[in-house]
Amino acid sequence: MSEAIRGAWAAATTPLDAAGGIDTKALAQHAAWLLDAGCDGLVLFGTSGEGPSFTIAQRLAATEAVLRAGIPARALSVGTGCPAIEDTIALTQGVLALGITRAMILPPFYFAGVSPEGIEDAYAAVFDGIGDARLSACLYHIPQVCGVGVPAVVLGNLRRRYGALVSGVKDSSGDFDTFLGFRRAAPDVASLVGAEVLIPRALAEGGAGTICGMANVVPRLVRRLFSDPSAVADMEAACAQANGIPALKAVQAALTGNPAWRAVRPPLRPGDVAAAEQGAHILRRLEAGATAKAA
Repeated sequence: MSEAIRGAWAAATTPLDAAGGIDTKALAQHAAWLLDAGCDGLVLFGTSGEGPSFTIAQRLAATEAVLRAGIPARALSVGTGCPAIEDTIALTQGVLALGITRAMILPPFYFAGVSPEGIEDAYAAVFDGIGDARLSACLYHIPQVCGVGVPAVVLGNLRRRYGALVSGVKDSSGDFDTFLGFRRAAPDVASLVGAEVLIPRALAEGGAGTICGMANVVPRLVRRLFSDPSAVADMEAACAQANGIPALKAVQAALTGNPAWRAVRPPLRPGDVAAAEQGAHILRRLEAGATAKAA
């Protein structure tokens, strides 16, 4: 069985071509850059990667292209959660067939206010339907975006039922008490945060690391947080320049000099160019500072 996600992982953004499809060559190049910049791995098609805006076929084809480009399967995870349980099963099985054993899985979303028991039933149906002991599942808690959260009791119950198959949880709520609730409910599960500024506090409480969007633009600053809690102030300044997916991708376009990175899938709209140029100037300075301190 694959190990749980640990360390500094990027919630990779997804470059688009002129027709709005996935630019798989640029995605593979970005994945290689992230690993060279110090990330331990990357998650394709999470929130920062606009995952729910792509079909199962699109996500699998792009993931296969990244593998063909030489990115190792051990450094990849894929967001596979869909509203329909059968779609989550099919997508996760497709990822496993490509040799990637780690999947980050949202609960079925759309129906708000469902019970913890219902969420547990849904995950159980997914795991039973996949039926593959190679799976290393990281449950994904981001209720402010998808409308449905993962209660801590559900994580604990699923860990007891499925053992190491339920290897992790990504808490993107930004609420540290929620993170601590996951730690209490399932202390043997690799608990990760999505909010970069919480990385030092999470590590101090036994957290496994992060899967975060800012690693796309300041990966060395993200890495610095693992050894230097004082870097939180710099990260707060960095996050202010890339708040939300359109802003993050617009800053990425400014940093790389490639305007294609600004493109997002509807219903999102591209971020402001002038604000992104200003933000990129600040991020270059912060990333350079993190690089200098690591030297």
